[in-house]
Amino acid sequence: MRIARFSIDGNVAFGAVEGEGTVESGGLVLDIIKGIPYTDFELSGTKVPLSKVRLLPPVLPNKVVAVGRNYAEHARELGNEVPEVPVTFFKPTTSVIGPGDAIEYPSFSEELHHEAELAVVIGRMCREVPRERVQDVVFGFTCANDVTARDVQKREAQWARAKGFDTSCPLGPWVETGLSVAAAGDLTVQATVNGEQRQLGRTSDMIRSIEDLVVHISEAMTLLPGDVILTGTPAGVGPLNVGDEVAVTIEGIGTLTNRVIKRG
Repeated sequence: MRIARFSIDGNVAFGAVEGEGTVESGGLVLDIIKGIPYTDFELSGTKVPLSKVRLLPPVLPNKVVAVGRNYAEHARELGNEVPEVPVTFFKPTTSVIGPGDAIEYPSFSEELHHEAELAVVIGRMCREVPRERVQDVVFGFTCANDVTARDVQKREAQWARAKGFDTSCPLGPWVETGLSVAAAGDLTVQATVNGEQRQLGRTSDMIRSIEDLVVHISEAMTLLPGDVILTGTPAGVGPLNVGDEVAVTIEGIGTLTNRVIKRG
């Protein structure tokens, strides 16, 4: 099931996405969910064309835990060694935006990059998750763009500003709950800029698997429903300029599209 979060007439709700097509092509409707999707829920039967609503970030995470250098070719393209342990960092909730929202080019950077990533959405409160229980705590998967001020990342030891600025974490267009952890471990991930392909990889190329990352992160902190883990990006990251349209597409999930604007 595809679960979207949306606003209509000033109200915010979750809905199950039904039909075939994309956000842009039409043909999709939302069956409004009674309650919140992390617990048992019912479909209301009230259906709204997706074209009539504004899609929001599919979740409002308490925290976004991101993983760096989890694809060997990406580590090498930036001149980095493959890390011996996962490199993790946070993106604040204020960095999260939804499909169609604008990425604001930060005033303190001159080198903005896209990073297409599979995002894992947590479905229940958990800590110290054993490998055999990872499937039980995963709600689903969505597309993410770990937008990065690369020049700032290079000159500042901590990545808080380079990767945590406002609008640097597009998520969406919805959460796909029908994928198992095993299936999500072998999906195509790609990024295009103005229709031109920049990144193309598979999640099977990740150095640490989804299970590895959930186990590693939950050893240190409690994960809450709606929290997001970004699993790293394949090779091919590159520059974004004001006016560019960047799209992240993940097999079996959908396409997340955002445009870059000048920060006001």
